[in-house]
Amino acid sequence: MKYQLITYGCQMNKSDSERIAAFLENRGYKPASKENEANLIVVNMCSVRQSAVDRVFGLKPKFKELKAANSKLKTILTGCILRKDRGKFTEYFDYILDIKNLSNWSKSLMLILDDRRKLTINEHFANYLEIQPKYCSFPVAFVPISNGCSNFCSYCVVPYTRGREICRKRKEILSEVKNLINQNYKEIWLLGQNVNGYRSGSTQISSRITRISTQINAEVNFAKLLKKVNDIPGDFWLRFTSPHPKDFSNELIDIMAECEKITPYLNLPVQSGDNEILKKMNRPYTARDYKNLVKKIRNKIPEITLSTDVIVGFPGETKSHFENTVKLFKEIEFDMAYIAQYSPRPGTAAVKMEDNVPKEEKKKRERALTEILKKTALEKNKKYLQRTIEVLPLEWRNGFLIGKSFHYKTVKFKGGKDLIGKFQKVKITNATSFGLKGKITS
Repeated sequence: MKYQLITYGCQMNKSDSERIAAFLENRGYKPASKENEANLIVVNMCSVRQSAVDRVFGLKPKFKELKAANSKLKTILTGCILRKDRGKFTEYFDYILDIKNLSNWSKSLMLILDDRRKLTINEHFANYLEIQPKYCSFPVAFVPISNGCSNFCSYCVVPYTRGREICRKRKEILSEVKNLINQNYKEIWLLGQNVNGYRSGSTQISSRITRISTQINAEVNFAKLLKKVNDIPGDFWLRFTSPHPKDFSNELIDIMAECEKITPYLNLPVQSGDNEILKKMNRPYTARDYKNLVKKIRNKIPEITLSTDVIVGFPGETKSHFENTVKLFKEIEFDMAYIAQYSPRPGTAAVKMEDNVPKEEKKKRERALTEILKKTALEKNKKYLQRTIEVLPLEWRNGFLIGKSFHYKTVKFKGGKDLIGKFQKVKITNATSFGLKGKITS
């Protein structure tokens, strides 16, 4: 039996796919080199935006063609799936299986092999992260420390597709990272939908006699977990995503500044620069709060690379509201920003609001922020000209290596494939808005 795995979405989805691959191969499946060789196709989907869902719907013609050529082909859909979409997907997926139930997929796979009947499973298991993954991104590795989210931002589907936040045991996380370092992985990402909300190890016992609740294990928060990972022996970089501004403590800032392996890069989603829109989004901070947080971070880590996420055209966002986001962009001067046009997501609180910003206006606002970003990003990148920096080569294309610097800048330079995964000293000779070019120094 051969399988093909199609993954859409964020780094968490990529990490989940590594566990799916390991699960299948542990049960005798082998990866197919071509899609027409596959007996089983697994699609790991994302529902954050409608465009992501549409890509999965767009697979229908391909599946129809492949099934016509191979009557034994079976298809599975998993990942972040909205309840509203499940019924539609059953029309051309044989099975819809919950990623959190991965450890129990064997029963379903037996049904696939026996070709008995269609099956939809919606059971929730927290232990699928205990499955040893088949890492596919050397020299980078993604380590989930939590799954799901309990924040319920009004535009976001994650609490509905992945459930409430569940944190992994810190011992499991540390063990996985140690294993990766022993395998010579050089860039470790700690993942979570609300990564800095991590809590582990707090256990309470109440005495009937004294009625005193005693904590028997000291709680490990995200800052302390970062410190523990940083202290693992080895030559590696440590990154994380995606944090929430409301959970960004002074302790976390101090740990980032003090630990030599934690890279000076941070994606800190703002979503909007207007307080009224932030409130409608259920983001419990103001634009001033966000700016003050950035100021504290930059005071401690002056050269930090700062990126953000922002949504334009949220229901009720007027031109005046948007101008506040423009002002925030100009004031903070981001290195990078991931700008999304709002699209209604079924099941969220925002879907009940009128989507009253025209599509063309959303595009216009996205372009306006992108133009600001290009200018600020270029000025940030020019500061690296003629500097020699450390770069981790990640891929090779047409005689050039492409990698990331310690500050998470994309760097392109000439070199051989054999240098992938080996830190290099690179002198920067050219800077653009979204990347650097250079040459290896001896």
